[in-house]
Amino acid sequence: MQTIDPAQLSERDNYKLLIGSIVPRPIAFVTTLSSGGVVNAAPYSYFNIVSSSPPMLSVSAQRKNGEPKDTARNAMATGQFVVHISDETYIAQINETAASLPPDESEVVLAGLTPVASSKVAVPGIKEARIRMECVLEQAIPLGDKDGVPACDLLIGRVVQYHFDSVVYNNGYIDAEALKPVSRLAGNTYAKLGELFEVERPG
Repeated sequence: MQTIDPAQLSERDNYKLLIGSIVPRPIAFVTTLSSGGVVNAAPYSYFNIVSSSPPMLSVSAQRKNGEPKDTARNAMATGQFVVHISDETYIAQINETAASLPPDESEVVLAGLTPVASSKVAVPGIKEARIRMECVLEQAIPLGDKDGVPACDLLIGRVVQYHFDSVVYNNGYIDAEALKPVSRLAGNTYAKLGELFEVERPG
């Protein structure tokens, strides 16, 4: 067993060990609205559920040179964002949105995706997604201070509206096999759902 002190590693080496170990990671495809009305979009695999009552999600947006990414900056400015679940049907387009664009250029346009109006927030969703969740910002927490500069912004969003394609929604449940979710591994590697199995939880 290798024993390694993360304090002795570079940021890049810690990154490689974390993304290679914590797998598979669900991918949140997040849309936000800039102050100029531009729909920004980006994928985030530092993503998960926070609470079901009320329903809340977390997305961690890593900063670059101490500056918040468009997603975090827009979400903090407007108090809103939309989280989409990444699936096989549009993962290639999602990958295109990871390109570094100026804040006044839309990744949605770049990837040829289709904006669709939301019900309870001003931020548009993406029509191609089989699941999307409209969120209001519950908290934005800067974390990982190094020399007084945060390394990331942890966005906690409260879900105020769900949208489910009829293909994946059945009587209150989500059909994972129909959803065909895609997860992130390390490097350029992704994973599909794979074989399903059940293990009974103790009573």
